[in-house]
Amino acid sequence: MTSPHAPSAPNADHFDDSHPPEVSLMQLTAFEEAETLGAPIPCRSLDPEVFFAETPADVEYAKSLCGTCPVKAACLTGALERREPWGVWGGELFVQGVVVARKRPRGRPRKTEVMA
Repeated sequence: MTSPHAPSAPNADHFDDSHPPEVSLMQLTAFEEAETLGAPIPCRSLDPEVFFAETPADVEYAKSLCGTCPVKAACLTGALERREPWGVWGGELFVQGVVVARKRPRGRPRKTEVMA
């Protein structure tokens, strides 16, 4: 028997969205400063789907957009803290909560090299 004050195990079938993910003070400060200065933040001015692309070329494009972002470091730090499941965050590609260098194309790799 558990006590009424014991924390319960998370239920995979229930998602509690009443408490949004925590945002660090560093992230809030960086976003507020950038917006105050009028610095463009690509993920806020473009279609968010760009940062959750499927093709390797589109992922590289999204990563390039982060190159000039004034909150790139804070974005990456927050994504690492939250273990973002996927997408481009802070100029890095996340797959299953970890940073990966490149997105592989769909399908099996070729058995033989293609002559270019």
